[in-house]
Amino acid sequence: MSTALEPKTARQSMTGSEILVEALIRQGGKTVFAYPGGASMPLHQALRKSRDRIRTILPRHEQGGGFAAQGISRTSDEIGICMATSGPGATNLVTSIADAKMDSIPLIAITGQVGQKVIGTDAFQETPIVEICRAVTKHHYMITAGDPDDPESVQAALRSIPRIVKEAFFVARTGRPGPVLIDFPKNIQLATTDQPIDFDPPMNLPGYHPERRKVASEQIRQVIAAIRRSKRPILYVGGGCIASDAAEELTKFARASNIPVTMTVMGLGAFPGDDAQSLHMLGMHGTVYANYAINEADLLLALGVRFDDRVTGKLEEFAKHGKIVHVDIDASEMHKNKEAHIPIVADLKLFLEKLNAEFKPADKPEIAAWWTQINEWKEKFPLKYREAGDFIVPQHAVEELWKQTVDRDAYIAVGVGQHQMFAAQYYKFRKPKHWLSSSGLGTMGFGLPAAMGVQAAHPNSLVVDIDGDGSILMNIQELATLHCEKLPVKILLLNNQHLGMVVQWEDRFMAGRRAHTYLGPIDHPEWLGEGSGAHYEDTYPNFVKMAESFGLKARQVKSKAELPAAIAEMINHDGPYLLDVLCPYQEHVLPMIPGGGTVRDIITE
Repeated sequence: MSTALEPKTARQSMTGSEILVEALIRQGGKTVFAYPGGASMPLHQALRKSRDRIRTILPRHEQGGGFAAQGISRTSDEIGICMATSGPGATNLVTSIADAKMDSIPLIAITGQVGQKVIGTDAFQETPIVEICRAVTKHHYMITAGDPDDPESVQAALRSIPRIVKEAFFVARTGRPGPVLIDFPKNIQLATTDQPIDFDPPMNLPGYHPERRKVASEQIRQVIAAIRRSKRPILYVGGGCIASDAAEELTKFARASNIPVTMTVMGLGAFPGDDAQSLHMLGMHGTVYANYAINEADLLLALGVRFDDRVTGKLEEFAKHGKIVHVDIDASEMHKNKEAHIPIVADLKLFLEKLNAEFKPADKPEIAAWWTQINEWKEKFPLKYREAGDFIVPQHAVEELWKQTVDRDAYIAVGVGQHQMFAAQYYKFRKPKHWLSSSGLGTMGFGLPAAMGVQAAHPNSLVVDIDGDGSILMNIQELATLHCEKLPVKILLLNNQHLGMVVQWEDRFMAGRRAHTYLGPIDHPEWLGEGSGAHYEDTYPNFVKMAESFGLKARQVKSKAELPAAIAEMINHDGPYLLDVLCPYQEHVLPMIPGGGTVRDIITE
């Protein structure tokens, strides 16, 4: 007669590692991207023990694991979790942690640490990861005993683990979201307790009060009065709209007010990109009409934005004709880069809910002439690209992917470079949390592992990584994770054999002198920018063979006529697939406002 296993209770003997893993599960952790090492082996043993309740995915590099964890955070209500060992394992997480901080992405990063007694002695694989990450985390912890030789002190440290994990999740997701680091010395991981553990302890966060601040009715009335009087208003929407889950409220207000909507690269999907009311993206590589509209607007409704330099260019010239209403959850953003006439520190969703409740048809601004002007700009300056015969220009490849996947609710991740901007321009997102871009830090190598994380969180969804050959090589090893973990990510690789965005700047500002931006052999004429632009018969590296060696289905295509069928084959393949699309390297991302420039400097040809 079989008997069910007795459920694990908090009264059984548990190690510090088991307590931490249990605490992660209690806080909603479902997946952890973890690469083992000497200082984190006990954590991996605990994860193995609880494998029926939390999935552990082995990335092939800690940075890949950190970006994969972001893939979960950016597309769901879960908080992504990544884990590494001490020393180089921990430092390999730093870039993904800094990336999450810049884009305000909640993340829990856990690092093994050498035992307390040897901390500070330059022990094997020791780095002071808390100090290293102090400036790129929202908060950080090191789980230590006051005296590692005192049993009661060690027991107190074990009892503190659930509180620390609970606080980490709370801090990561509340207020302005961000990454939290937990550094975990090995002696506390291995320590055991027979005492009952409280897995829902009270938190102790003095000074941290991320309450959802109420918006004063007077502020709402001020904003509505400004809207009613405006003749040329515009909604300037950023990643804060997506972080606060306010896309529905934004769309409702945009419809009621008929005010044109433009988005930052972080805000794409907050409002449907293929809607007639959308001016799409603004900024350095935004549409001409969005940038013209911002420049001429008499009222700027800046929602969940930080007036980043890639949007504003020359700050004193940005939106200088208009009154600025700035709504953001982070008080430190107010007046940081641009003075706001009506600054409102609030959760954007709460602000929009109240604005929608109080906004009446009589408050709708009279902006027919404004729309006439905007539509003239749209007609005169559409997004466009050159006809290149049977060559596949990257813009066309992205547009073809969009046509074939727009109705399939696809998730799109990108690396960093020209392909990232082409994707932002030509893939019109209809929903929030379906676009993943390393926007603030601009980290090459982001796309593939981020897509990996999305696929883990959404196993039945179509997930596509639009990547560049330079960018994907930064984390190409994650192809192994796709195969071994059975994650059917599709990769549209726009392969121009160059670091395309740097090439563009060389062409525009350095007389086309190539300085280490060609990615092929140095005896090719492209190394110094002297090539004809034609495709080589054999590209370097051979991505098809590389993908196949990792167990992926792969194909190369260089003919425009073959592209639609090749993309259809990729997205319908049952498993991970890499489509290597050869593109001419002479393409530039246009429009372009040079760094520090103004809308008057916009380049369109």
